Amino acid sequence: MDESYNNRMSLVKGAKDIAKEAKRHAAKKVSKIVNRATEEYSSQRNYSQFQNEDKDNDDTCYTQPDSNGHFPCSRTANDEDGEHYASDATEGHDDEDEIYEGEYQGVPAYTDRKPRDGQVSLGQPVSDSLKDRKELEQERQADEEELAQQYELIMQECGHGRFQWQLFFVLGMALMSDGVEVFVVGFVLPSAETDMCVPNSGAGWLGSIVYLGMMVGAFFWGGLSDKVGRKQCLLIAMSVNGFFSFLSSFVQGYGMFLFCRMFSGFGIGGAVPIVFPYFVEFLAREKRGEHLSWLCMFWMIGGIYASAMAWLIIPHYGWSFSMGSAYQFHSWRVFVVVCALPCVCAVVALTFMPESPRFFLEMGKHDEAWMVLKQIHDTNMRARGEPEKVFTVNRIKLPKHLDELVEMQSDSSNPVGKVLFRIRTELRGIWLTFMSCFSYPVKDNTIKLAFVWFTLSFGYYGLSVWFPDVIHHLQSDEYASRVKTHNNEHTEDFTFNFTLENQIHTNGVFVNDRFISMKLKSVTFIDSTFQNCYFDDVSTVGSLFKNCTFVEAFFYNTDIDDSKLVGSRVINSSFHHNKTGCQMTFDDDYSAYWVYFVNFLGTLAVLPGNIVSALLMDKIGRLSMLGGSMVLSGISCFFLWFGTSESMMIFMLCLYNGLSISAWNSLDVVTAELYPTDRRGTGFGFCNAMCKLAAVLGNLIFGSLVGITKTIPILLASAVLVGGGLVGLRLPDTRGNVLM
Repeated sequence: MDESYNNRMSLVKGAKDIAKEAKRHAAKKVSKIVNRATEEYSSQRNYSQFQNEDKDNDDTCYTQPDSNGHFPCSRTANDEDGEHYASDATEGHDDEDEIYEGEYQGVPAYTDRKPRDGQVSLGQPVSDSLKDRKELEQERQADEEELAQQYELIMQECGHGRFQWQLFFVLGMALMSDGVEVFVVGFVLPSAETDMCVPNSGAGWLGSIVYLGMMVGAFFWGGLSDKVGRKQCLLIAMSVNGFFSFLSSFVQGYGMFLFCRMFSGFGIGGAVPIVFPYFVEFLAREKRGEHLSWLCMFWMIGGIYASAMAWLIIPHYGWSFSMGSAYQFHSWRVFVVVCALPCVCAVVALTFMPESPRFFLEMGKHDEAWMVLKQIHDTNMRARGEPEKVFTVNRIKLPKHLDELVEMQSDSSNPVGKVLFRIRTELRGIWLTFMSCFSYPVKDNTIKLAFVWFTLSFGYYGLSVWFPDVIHHLQSDEYASRVKTHNNEHTEDFTFNFTLENQIHTNGVFVNDRFISMKLKSVTFIDSTFQNCYFDDVSTVGSLFKNCTFVEAFFYNTDIDDSKLVGSRVINSSFHHNKTGCQMTFDDDYSAYWVYFVNFLGTLAVLPGNIVSALLMDKIGRLSMLGGSMVLSGISCFFLWFGTSESMMIFMLCLYNGLSISAWNSLDVVTAELYPTDRRGTGFGFCNAMCKLAAVLGNLIFGSLVGITKTIPILLASAVLVGGGLVGLRLPDTRGNVLM
């Protein structure tokens, strides 16, 4: 009797324990729902969907009751008050109490809730080793989408303020350096080739070699930034550019000068492919279009800076010094040094900026990303006068990393072998990332973007070369129309100590004349005779002696040599202390000032287009601005038919630059937003490399047509610009996208 009574009481007590356990779980779930709703209402942002939730059934165990009717895994009344019991084997040890590596810095611990070795948990996902590649890629894609959504919310909480503006000016200096480099080529080219006595066969190599260096640099640095980081790659690239820019201003040989400018272009080639992906990863969605467009303005500032410095420095021949006849440092070299200063400023300022937190997350570096995001939040909050506002993000979603086959290095103590192995590994990684740009889902976008970049660059750089050359051609025609011709003149015992310019002397006779401390600018002597004449300190620029005869003439400290004596005879004459090198002079050189001033106006003309594109980028959309700007630029080319004067050509240059700048800004924004983070630098670098390739082809093709015909340049530029604009309209709209 007592035994049956005890059994019934045990069953009753067991039933009460079950009811009590169910009640406790229900209260726990209700409390969690209420707390979550309260947090969402107060902060207006909810990160809980991206955080790993504790499983509610971890504390529940389903077993048979013991002989007393109790469930071994059920909690007692003390458990409801929060007390936890531990076995003797684990007493005093709790995984949650282990010291976390970043705890001393306030970094919240990140855990993926994976069981430890030797443990098996019910409901845990299947191990990655048991999944195929396709399934892992699908999981990674899902993780990327979750991270993109969460990262957008985090950037909104961090706000847009002082930190972004600091980074804006630092990256603006780097972008300004790229604009300076492009303009330096055109400004330095005539002076450098004249100073170094470059023959006509070698002329023009400077412009091509710099663009080729920029093309290779864009592809290399853009791809490397996806592997080692945006900041580090940009810092190295800008340092390479600054070093070789300074070095190029001191070298004397044309071959060494080309070498230095090529590596200078290689370094600056990484500016554009890194600056825009770097900056876009610090911006919230509603700020990207506008502020990336404002950033583009620094390229214009670089062009204005280069034009102004060229205008102020290069024509001043007195700004030079020499060390004997072997070393000459002319004013154009001073200009090269001054143009390297923005690059130096960018390198110094960039050392104080952090790495992109989005890149850290892509590499699985949760703690580093969290610290950078907290720095952004705290900097902006202090600037707003809210230093007490706390950064509420505790855990950030990390995308799944897929295992890749990595070639292992054999044990070797050879440092050269290690360096070569590292270089080969990085190049292989860049190539694999580049090939992934031609795989789903970005393959079609890569092809379209490359085509748009190529067509816009081909038309822009081609016409940018064509416009100044046409203006220079018009000036040359006007200059030639004012030439003075002297026939059958005869002078004897006369001293020439003044400048002769733009003259032709035919069948002249000069007897016992003295040419002392004078300059011959664009002067040609044809079938003339010089007898017993004395030449002392004579400099010639664009002057020739054709089929002339020199009898008992004396030359001292002049630059008259065989290259100036075309088909001439020299009888019983002597040359002493001839000037070495090519003579440069910009004294009262109106054409030099005019070329720099025209480029200054053309660069300044893009200011209205920059402002309009920045204000309307998020309102009318990237694609509408891209396609519309390119089509309008193509249509404006037809007005070149009416460019018969210098003033008209300058007006057309300003109009074209003002219309095309919106297309450049839109294309930069679309390219930065369209690629996922792991391919953003590589994709941007490839597109920018296509841009530089088009610039080389445009310079060669359009430059060869100057003075020959207007029809081909006009039709060619119009066709490529309109075609590229129509293809640009087929790109996906990225205005409302989060960064993948």
